[in-house]
Amino acid sequence: MTDPNHPNHPNDSIHPNDVHHPIDPNDVNHPDEPGPDSARNPLNHPIDPHHPDHLREPMSPPHPYYEELEFLTHHEEQVRFTVRYGDDRRPPGRPGVLARRASLGAGWSVVQFRLPASAQADPGAYGLLEREVESAVAIERRYGDEKFAAVFARVVGFDLTAPEPFVLYRLPRGRPLTEWAGRLGPEEQERIIGQLALAVRLMGEAGLVHRAVAPDTVRWDGAHVRLCEPFAAVRAGETREPFGGAPWASPEQREGTGAADPRDDLWSVAQLGYYLLSGRPSRGDGPPGDLADYRRLAALAQSGLFSPRAAERPRPADLMRLLNVRDPLAAALGAADPLARWRAAYDTRLAGKKAAFDNDPLTDAEPYPPDAAADPRSTRTIIDRILGGGDGSGRPVASPLEPPPVPPSRSRMCPHCLLPVEYDERLLVTIDAKGNRIPLDLSAERRPSHVADALRKAYHLCPHTMEGDEEHELPVPYLTNGEPLSVALVGSSSVGKTHLLAAMLGEIELGGLAPYGLRSRPLNPEAHRTYLRERVQNLQQGRQLGRTGQQTFARFADGLLVSAGGGTPRPVVFFDLAGEDLAQDGEVARFLMGVDAFVFVLDPLRALRLGSLDPVREQSGLRRRDLGDEAFATVLDRIPRRRGGLVAAPAALAVNKSDLVRFEPSVDRWLGRALPGRFDPAEARDESRDAYAFLAQHASAAWLKPFDDCANCSLHFVAATGGQARGDHFPHGVRPRRVLAPLLSLFAMCGLLPGAEPTEGIVR
Repeated sequence: MTDPNHPNHPNDSIHPNDVHHPIDPNDVNHPDEPGPDSARNPLNHPIDPHHPDHLREPMSPPHPYYEELEFLTHHEEQVRFTVRYGDDRRPPGRPGVLARRASLGAGWSVVQFRLPASAQADPGAYGLLEREVESAVAIERRYGDEKFAAVFARVVGFDLTAPEPFVLYRLPRGRPLTEWAGRLGPEEQERIIGQLALAVRLMGEAGLVHRAVAPDTVRWDGAHVRLCEPFAAVRAGETREPFGGAPWASPEQREGTGAADPRDDLWSVAQLGYYLLSGRPSRGDGPPGDLADYRRLAALAQSGLFSPRAAERPRPADLMRLLNVRDPLAAALGAADPLARWRAAYDTRLAGKKAAFDNDPLTDAEPYPPDAAADPRSTRTIIDRILGGGDGSGRPVASPLEPPPVPPSRSRMCPHCLLPVEYDERLLVTIDAKGNRIPLDLSAERRPSHVADALRKAYHLCPHTMEGDEEHELPVPYLTNGEPLSVALVGSSSVGKTHLLAAMLGEIELGGLAPYGLRSRPLNPEAHRTYLRERVQNLQQGRQLGRTGQQTFARFADGLLVSAGGGTPRPVVFFDLAGEDLAQDGEVARFLMGVDAFVFVLDPLRALRLGSLDPVREQSGLRRRDLGDEAFATVLDRIPRRRGGLVAAPAALAVNKSDLVRFEPSVDRWLGRALPGRFDPAEARDESRDAYAFLAQHASAAWLKPFDDCANCSLHFVAATGGQARGDHFPHGVRPRRVLAPLLSLFAMCGLLPGAEPTEGIVR
């Protein structure tokens, strides 16, 4: 941390002995907050774009020591200042990060923390800075206009896309508590503990745990405490990571056990209370042995505040009541929810779909003329095989009210031509490096293990290839395992379908399905290795993937064998077609009529009416579209419908590139946290509700067409890359976020996720 106690630092005039009269945390005259003298104090508004020192147009630096600095405010407004930097220092507790004073414009002093190029070889270093910025912005957006925000380090701006990403804060006021040891009276000690309890309460309400509350990170200016920058903050509920040392970090936090809890910070508050009163730190393993000697700590001790387990400590609001500290959030409990209107619209639409589904007869009206069934390749026959009611030769697919499919046979519907394929050893082939299909004869092989290994890598020709059709084949495991599940990604060109699929399969390759009781193996080992090499590895190495080319025949991009426990593996195949192919109602997209599940990929740049996205739209050449995604409309118009006029196939609407809007509260609530270790239907429903409300508020109704048209459709915030590409690469690497959420939701709807009920009517 940059030392604000340098002799030339403006805070040098504040000395521990210069104790101000006690001031309420809500005091309007706090030095950092706008008050009667705010107009004369430029530090109160260091980033006002109307200030004469703010550069509206590029200009030459007025002095050789000055440069220009461009960054985003916490409202993501882009501003530019002349800047002069001080010397670099290495702040304690933040490996790799450099700190320095910076003077903006006419002399507005801030402190900058940046990640130098030399530290960016550590893939986790950028993520830590990114997490800090997200926490600081979340606090500023939520509490920045409140007087009690004085207890936090106040963010000025940031740039996470710069060659050396950085964040700017106002200069910290006061001195660390370590310098006040032995100089504080009882009233000051009580005020410090009360204000720390308030700070923990505020952070907990924002879903954050600070984790770095200690005597050298908490400042006191005689009236107010000030927490340090949230460089160690994590989301409440996240798996604890080992951090901190005794006695200031709780035993559970030091060991990294359980889930992060705001009461972790209350342990630190308790330890600071003991330290201020006794003048020495405790051992940090539980209540201090001489705690009974300090009567002023008796109430805290009786509350369980010194318990080594978070679950046994009081909650921040309870501690504030115990300390007789006013809770500024209590009056806000009944405040209006800004998204209440659209959350209610979600509930209404969900209820409407359920009513339409429940009130429609089981047998649908015949949508095609009777003579269509005469042609074995007619659409009516295909529909029967997909949705039931055919002659049984096709792949059985249950209607939303029927139980899950029966154990598989060796007959499967070809996902390309939508006709049944019966396993026939005479149609087995292998494919060489040049793409030649070589017949495979295993009749002379008597070793079962060799036969099994050969079949694992072999293909089965589709017998329905007709003149003019492209010859195609299926991996043998597709025909010899459980009920297949085909998943198609839908969206216009450049929405990120290819990156999202590569990120999904990369997470699966890293064991992302294991916490949910699922195992996966390649459907075809060689094809899977090729996909990993050409797509997943390139993406993980920070390369931008090329656009998916248009095809004359729909082939799936990759496939897996997914099994739950010791159950029969089910083939899962993924289709990733070019947006142009999906937006055209042509023959290449006819396979869509037999797809089992869909992931509709939404691009915020096209959909959202947010001014903060305009600079990115300008750079990328994309425009906002109120008419929605034409690929969504074309595909939904083509998919067969069942009861209530709804699409029976399960669907997920993935708001991709959500990192572009990650500071919006609804997005931050979900994108800022990792997926839970188990699938929770209630949590998935909450995310769907929030995502629907966010889109309904900031986009036209056309973008919600997948949810409106599909009987079962979840909504998710995801980020395939976590950042914008420059040229053909991502300068700070890729950091996929929550990319498995849509897939897990589809697995749950299709009965593939252990413990999750398969789709029966409307589930969300």
